[in-house]
Amino acid sequence: MSKVLSNKHNLQVLYEDNHLIVINKRAGDIVQGDKTGDTPLSEVVKEYIKDKYKKPGNVYLGVVHRLDRPTTGIVLFAKTSKALPRLNKIFATKEAKKIYWALVKDYPSKKQDTLVHWMVRNPKQNKSYAHKNEVPDSKKAVLHYTVIKELNNYSLLEIELETGRHHQIRSQLSSIGYPIKGDLKYGFNRSNPDAGIHLHARKLSFIHPVKKELLEIVAPLPNDSLWSACNS
Repeated sequence: MSKVLSNKHNLQVLYEDNHLIVINKRAGDIVQGDKTGDTPLSEVVKEYIKDKYKKPGNVYLGVVHRLDRPTTGIVLFAKTSKALPRLNKIFATKEAKKIYWALVKDYPSKKQDTLVHWMVRNPKQNKSYAHKNEVPDSKKAVLHYTVIKELNNYSLLEIELETGRHHQIRSQLSSIGYPIKGDLKYGFNRSNPDAGIHLHARKLSFIHPVKKELLEIVAPLPNDSLWSACNS
């Protein structure tokens, strides 16, 4: 996958305290272990904590949410068994605000829109299909997007998720004719060199489960020419 996967020496830590840690995930990192047997980001973070704090024995780390392997950006982990259920509740009750940036093919006719689909997941293909109307075994999916910049051949979308379905952003944008750059699985015509896609978990805001203060985190964009053009 990615040429530069995360390890304990190059981990991009965006925020850390006694209760939680937030990482800027690289394309190619898997958040939790899977059938590939590749080292997951969760284990890399454990190694980082063990080294940094000279912890003997096992390090506790709770996975709060996930990002697809080719996606970059914010991933939040709980550092204590006390914080994990509280963070899980924040995400389950949609108290966490998640903003994504996506570079899509061409220029959407609507500069701002709400997409509502009914998603059906196919586990064998590891793919989700977006339907306009409710179908058997489907789950409702809602997102809001705004075009915030236009580049040559691409548009930069800011996306706020209302639901969190499998491959939701990728599938919904593809279904309206604007696949994400590099996303072969959902209709883009060629892959990116690092096998990632131009979808980035940009911002996360929520009330800290212990400190009860608003925490707002922004993940810097990956270092490539297209993302750099979005920042200019």
